[in-house]
Amino acid sequence: MKNGKVSLTAQNRLIISGLVLSTILIICIAIFAIFNIQNKLNEGYQSFGRVISKALAVEYSELSLKMPTENALNTVETHADTILKGHSDILYIKINDQNGKQIYLQQSKLNKPSPSRNITVTSQILNSKGSQGFGTVTVAFSGKVVDAISATTRASLIFVFLIAWVVFAFVVLINTYLITRELRILKEGVSKISSGEFGYTIEGKDVSQEVEQLFNSFNNMSHRLHIYEEQNIEQLTLERNKLEAILMSIANGVVVCDNNDNVVLVNHHAESLLETSEHALLNIKIQTYTDTSGNFCFKDKIEQFKNAPLDDITNSPIEFNIKIDEKTIKAVISPMFTKNKDYVGYIIVLIDMTKEAEMDLMRANFISNVSHELRTPVTVLRSYIDTLYTMGDEFDYETQKEFIGTINREIIRLNTMVNDILDFSRLESGVKVEKEENNIVELVETCVNSVNVLLSEHKINLTIHKEDNIPLLMFNYNSIERAFTNLVSNAIKYSPDNSNINVFIKNLKDRNEVEISVKDEGCGIAPEYQKKVFDRFFRVENNAHTIKGTGLGLNLVKTTIERYHQGEVFVDSEVGKGSTFGFRLPYIQG
Repeated sequence: MKNGKVSLTAQNRLIISGLVLSTILIICIAIFAIFNIQNKLNEGYQSFGRVISKALAVEYSELSLKMPTENALNTVETHADTILKGHSDILYIKINDQNGKQIYLQQSKLNKPSPSRNITVTSQILNSKGSQGFGTVTVAFSGKVVDAISATTRASLIFVFLIAWVVFAFVVLINTYLITRELRILKEGVSKISSGEFGYTIEGKDVSQEVEQLFNSFNNMSHRLHIYEEQNIEQLTLERNKLEAILMSIANGVVVCDNNDNVVLVNHHAESLLETSEHALLNIKIQTYTDTSGNFCFKDKIEQFKNAPLDDITNSPIEFNIKIDEKTIKAVISPMFTKNKDYVGYIIVLIDMTKEAEMDLMRANFISNVSHELRTPVTVLRSYIDTLYTMGDEFDYETQKEFIGTINREIIRLNTMVNDILDFSRLESGVKVEKEENNIVELVETCVNSVNVLLSEHKINLTIHKEDNIPLLMFNYNSIERAFTNLVSNAIKYSPDNSNINVFIKNLKDRNEVEISVKDEGCGIAPEYQKKVFDRFFRVENNAHTIKGTGLGLNLVKTTIERYHQGEVFVDSEVGKGSTFGFRLPYIQG
């Protein structure tokens, strides 16, 4: 049906045309048959009347020759009355003389003339010579029998032709139904195939041979498609599994969306970064995703992506940062195409930039701290040297010595910072560290002796506790010396005056390691910071930690011990009770 009108197919039009033509043909045949039968009945009726009238005329003629005319007429009248009474359709019998005068008329009392049809037959009464002589005999019929026969004949013919038409129409409709049934079966099969139900078969019972062959061909095609589908699905499943395995193994988060913005695939890392589950993300629009604060993370950028030309987005994907709790995540949106360059959606790659953001902040703080730390000794040095240079002659020996001592401490401080920066750069570049067999106890004692001046200034007592039979170890002397000195210097910086520092050297025979630790009585470190103190640029900034520095010292210790000597660093601290920093070196290093 189109635009509210029923649309007939060519087959339906053909069937209707056939029924109309057959109906017209049957009606024409019926009318012709009825008309022909009617004529034959009329002819037969007239022949019958002619026989009666002639019989009476001949009888009257013969009797007139044998007896007087009046007696002959009476005899004929008697016969006419008998005939009139014996035939229900005769209206009257009339005899006229040779002058046309009526000499006899006998009418039926039962029969009445028909309003539509009256049949009259007249025969001449011949003389003995065969010529017209005595008059005429007229027989009139009412036509009721003809009408009754005609009506019966018409009804019979109409009924017969109607039955024939109904049978013909029924046969046509049945044949059409059977044909359309086969087509419906085939249509249903095609619908199943088009909907992806490969392997569907149709039954070929009670159908023609040609249709059966068509059904067999369809079933064969369906079977082949089913086999192809199984092979194709297996291949597609394999390829999808490969793709999912690749996506799941990618270190970055990946969210795949179709061209309707629905999430169709998400890997585990993306679930972790977005702090949600695959079930919560799949089949939702990515614009509806909100962070823990209820903010739409992707809505504006997705709109920007969809409003931008694909060529521009392909060459320059949209990049932006989102915040999920304490995490900083970089998102990159790129369009997704098929091999035929058809756009099918987009991919959002999520990169955890938390460490990088922290490192950027640490670098900024490091640069700020280093700038400040360098400015302080440089300013002090410049001030003290300028004072000695311009006014040195006015100072006594003790004052000059104090100035020179201050200059020396600032130079040592400046040298320490520069060395830390240089060591950091050298270790980060992956320089090869040469190792040789050394005595770790002697190294510890040498380092302690080098900081005696600092210990004296702060009135700090440092004690070395060493076990017997500490073995010789393979290590780079300068690197380990700097690492241990860094630990001791930190202990001195964060220890109050008149406190104690204890250095322990232990032989961990069960682990084949030597442990060196430095325990102070300083302010201590909170538990949440203890895992970060060895990170580069990290500094604990609070009321207890006011001493400035580069934030590289402990990271250099960790890099030296763990990366270059396969050892392990550790810290144990409690706020207000001090800290223990140390490291362990294995007997044998790779």
